[in-house]
Amino acid sequence: MKKSIKSYLSVLVAAVLIFSACDSKYPGFKKTDTGLYYKIHISNDTLKPVLSDIVSIDMEYGPKDSMIFSSYKSNRPVKIPIIEPQFKGDFYEALTYLSVGDSATFIISADSFFHITARSPKLPPFIDSNSVLYFNVKLNSIQTEEEVKKEEQEKNAILKIEEGEKLKLYLSDNKITTKPTESGLYYIETKRGSGLRIDTSDWVKIHFSINLINGNKVFSTRDRGEPIEIECGKKFDTDGLEEAIRKMKKGGKANLIVPSSIAFGEMGRGGVIPPFSTLLYDVEIIDVRSKAEYEKEKAKEREKQKAEKQKLMKSEKTKITKYINDNNITTKPTKDGLYYIETLKGTGEKAESGKKVKVHYSLYLTDGTKLQSSLDSGQPFEFTLGKGQVIRGWDEGISMMSEGGKAKLIIPSIIGYGERGKGSDIPPFTPLVFEVELLEVN
Repeated sequence: MKKSIKSYLSVLVAAVLIFSACDSKYPGFKKTDTGLYYKIHISNDTLKPVLSDIVSIDMEYGPKDSMIFSSYKSNRPVKIPIIEPQFKGDFYEALTYLSVGDSATFIISADSFFHITARSPKLPPFIDSNSVLYFNVKLNSIQTEEEVKKEEQEKNAILKIEEGEKLKLYLSDNKITTKPTESGLYYIETKRGSGLRIDTSDWVKIHFSINLINGNKVFSTRDRGEPIEIECGKKFDTDGLEEAIRKMKKGGKANLIVPSSIAFGEMGRGGVIPPFSTLLYDVEIIDVRSKAEYEKEKAKEREKQKAEKQKLMKSEKTKITKYINDNNITTKPTKDGLYYIETLKGTGEKAESGKKVKVHYSLYLTDGTKLQSSLDSGQPFEFTLGKGQVIRGWDEGISMMSEGGKAKLIIPSIIGYGERGKGSDIPPFTPLVFEVELLEVN
């Protein structure tokens, strides 16, 4: 029954391709009734994919004179299920026009592709809403869901056997005689720890590394420069690592051999750990704390951070007050704390939310330290007002100006860079002083 449906669709699609308009705004391309532009390079005119089929394709796409993606570079064809078109003339519709061995170029709306097919909230910076993408596609194979599932099962069966053979060889080569636990974990203690055995809800600080059985390193906390702290009993890494941690004590060290059945199984992980991979762990328990001890320490840290925050906030107020007094500023702050001091009234267009503005600026700390200036580089700064592209103090301050005007903005951290600061020049809770000139409003 499915073969007859495919044959019928093949004839139907062929008819669409034959009778579609041949002249279009893209020379050499034809256009379907749905608005899809296409150019067939190789056509075998055999069975074509239908809904729920899974196709393997090689493809590359991008604007006419550049490339965003290419499966040829990675030498990894893309597998895609055929689903209902998401918009007229979309990529899924394009795939249904091809037979195995066919190659073609399709022109598809960039805006629709990124927002609907790729579900990207934003277009790439070099693409606008009127752009199109050129897709060069070659169809390698068509499979049903059942065929793909069977193929994966056969492949997994082979990988599972290979994993067992590699593990057996590793144990033999390294003269490991330790027997596995019931789960399959090989736990090899290299240093005995002291204290109580780790239990559920304990907080454990550990150093560990993970290697594949062929020696390739996957991860190491030592490379990061600090251990990781985890709560025992909550899913963190693999079942094998958690089982081993429960066997250890503070100061203890162990090597683990963790088969995929208690690691990342037939799925692997993120392209870094292949399916059916036995993992080798080197684990050291740095510290162990009960849940009560951990929460008590965290409470102390929060109190310390709160006191430090209050100290910085008080210091910021002192800095702003000193600057206001030293410079004889009588302007009152806005409800958000912004001091807007107009030094030259603008006579041009008013800056308003949604408009693009061009400004020159110089940035200072309240002690007079100059941090940066667009005047030094000779490059004005441009942004769209009211869109969150700059700190809140700028959005508020520039919106009070007109083209040609100049002003000084004293911006408290709450509408500046806040309690996180920015880089080494602007610490947390730092008030800023900007001298700005509004050059242009569009």
